[in-house]
Amino acid sequence: MLSRLLLLRAAPAALRSLPPPATVGVLQAARPLHTTQQCPAPLPPLPEKGGEVRHGLIPEEFFQFLYPKTGVTGPYMLGTGLLLYLLSKEIYVVNHETVAAACILSVIIYGVKKYGSAVADFADKLNEEKVSKALAAKNKVIESLETAIEQEKKEQWRIEGRSYLFDTKRNNIAMVLEINYRERLLMVYNEVKKRLDFQVAIQNLRRQKEQDHMIHWVEKNVIQSITPQQQKESIAKCILDLKALSKSAQAAV
Repeated sequence: MLSRLLLLRAAPAALRSLPPPATVGVLQAARPLHTTQQCPAPLPPLPEKGGEVRHGLIPEEFFQFLYPKTGVTGPYMLGTGLLLYLLSKEIYVVNHETVAAACILSVIIYGVKKYGSAVADFADKLNEEKVSKALAAKNKVIESLETAIEQEKKEQWRIEGRSYLFDTKRNNIAMVLEINYRERLLMVYNEVKKRLDFQVAIQNLRRQKEQDHMIHWVEKNVIQSITPQQQKESIAKCILDLKALSKSAQAAV
């Protein structure tokens, strides 16, 4: 009843406070864009449990707010006075809806008192399961990120050693080039040595042939220059020498 009355009184004022109608294009042009910079401040953590209440409905902060001004009984007197004012001025009229609301409220209170703890435990269990799953997923993501960080650090370490690897490869290439250069020098040396040895062999062969030819020519000329009489005399002289040698050997014995 009170809610209907409040709605009826608030409706004309709300309609009067509405801005004049605008076209679709104006609404689209007046729509604010998300161009503001986001706040880097961290979000406060959500409370796991609700605040304290009195009589199952009124928050404790309301009583704490009125205590310095009205004392301990101030909130109760305020509520009682407000209720009596509404009833005396017939702002709120007691009728069958009030009885229905009282019955419904009684059933709700009975249900809360009777099954509230069980439902709260069940809800806490579901909440704990959700939190455990969220923590497991969070830990898994953290582990994967830590693994990725370790891999990134390892890759950075490998990149730092890349200069040493390139220096080693450059040294290896320089050594290969030096080996090829020395092999070619050795090949040139062997080829030149072979040609020089060939020339030396040719010269030695020519000298030997010349010597053989000279010896053969000298022997031939010497043999041709000896007469038969000289041959007989030389043979006889040789025989005499042999006899003299034999006699000297016998005398020595």
